[in-house]
Amino acid sequence: MIVFFFDWKGIVHYEFVPRGETVNKEFYLNVLKRLREAVRRKRPEAWTNNIWMLHHDSAPAHASILIREFFTKHETTFVPQPSNSPDLAPADFFLFPKLKSSLKGRRFQTVEEIEENSLRDLRAIPQNTFQDAFQNWKKRLER
Repeated sequence: MIVFFFDWKGIVHYEFVPRGETVNKEFYLNVLKRLREAVRRKRPEAWTNNIWMLHHDSAPAHASILIREFFTKHETTFVPQPSNSPDLAPADFFLFPKLKSSLKGRRFQTVEEIEENSLRDLRAIPQNTFQDAFQNWKKRLER
C-alpha cells in the first residue's frame, strides 16, 4: 500500500506502508510529521505563509482525536470529506485510476518491482494533469 500526498504541482510526499503494518492513528501521525517536513522543503512558499491544506477522507485513522489535536497544535487546515462522497477524493477519481491503467496487464515478480513501477508512473504524470484534477475537484465540491 502507498500513502501519498499531492497538490496541483505534483507529488509532495509518498510512503510505502511496510508489510504487516496497519495504518492506524499512530502510523498516520508519523506520516503527517514527515509530510509537514516535505511541504516545508518542497513548497516553501505555502509553508512560510501557512496556506497549504490537507484534504482527506474520514477513515478512522484520519478522524481520530490524536490527528485532530496534531492539526490544531500545528495550525494545519484540513478540508474534511463529506460522508459517502468518494467522488470528492482526488486520489479515488484521479490518481488511483491513472495508476491502475498504467499498471494494468503488467506482471511483476516482487513487491519492490511493483513499488518501482508505481513510482515511475506517478512521477511521469505531468503537472498540467494534476492541475486539471484539482479543477475537477473544485467542480465536484461545488456540486
